Amino acid sequence: GCLSLHDLFHRMGDDGVEQAVMEVSSHALDQKRVAGLSFDVAVLTNLTQDHLDYHKDMDSYYLAKRQLFMDLPKRGKSCVINADDAWGRKLLKECGGVGYGFNTASATGADAMLTGKVLDYSVSGLKLAMEYQGQRWELESPMVGLFNGSNLLAAQGAGLALGLGPADMAHLASFTGVPGRVERVPNKQGLNIFVDYAHTPDALDNVLSALKQLDFGRLITVFGCGGNRDRKKRPLMAQAAARYSDVAILTSDNPRHEDPIAIMNDARPGLVDCPMVLETPDRKKAIGMAIEE
Repeated sequence: GCLSLHDLFHRMGDDGVEQAVMEVSSHALDQKRVAGLSFDVAVLTNLTQDHLDYHKDMDSYYLAKRQLFMDLPKRGKSCVINADDAWGRKLLKECGGVGYGFNTASATGADAMLTGKVLDYSVSGLKLAMEYQGQRWELESPMVGLFNGSNLLAAQGAGLALGLGPADMAHLASFTGVPGRVERVPNKQGLNIFVDYAHTPDALDNVLSALKQLDFGRLITVFGCGGNRDRKKRPLMAQAAARYSDVAILTSDNPRHEDPIAIMNDARPGLVDCPMVLETPDRKKAIGMAIEE
């Protein structure tokens, strides 16, 4: 979301709009590392199981993120919040702001709503229709996945909150996405290969469900879990892989100071329902196995 916003405002630079955009982590908020900074707009995309090695539970994680938003309305500044996310709906009720989403019937507390509709969804990208305060417009994007549609709504919501209009949103049509976020890997064999940074159960579920909807013949997933992080999410990530994949290849992914085999052992129970499972702690070999398949 952060880089999508940055791209929008960078492209608007010739029209005199200059904005500094940054991602503010829950750690930074909890440790007061952004104290003293004045934000004009804060955006919440979602809140899913991550960083619980630090925050311990989701309520504490939410309260840390919430700090970024609660004082903005008092200063006449804007909150842009995902109304499709349960935690987002909770935040909208508490602080108000611009809500955005595809399913906005339960967006209680929003001061205004940016609603989106998917008109077309294919391996070539997305076509979205938007409505905001009586204004309607469309946007075509080369990015795939409903989650990218949601990120595009977030970027547009921030733009609207800062005074941009629907016509300005056409700048997003040429944005091809962030490296490592469902990034297509060109190849002479004509294989559909994507790389994604997903490292939580929700993120992996979103990516794989998006690719599954594109109706490829088979979906082959190479994944691992990071070391020295929340162990409880490891079998949940494996469950996400098993839910959508015809072949899941369990391997190592940044083990840090943990034994890679021990991490794989934690994840393995979640793969019980996967049609075909392959394993190797050598990530290069795992990628080779996927390409061979």
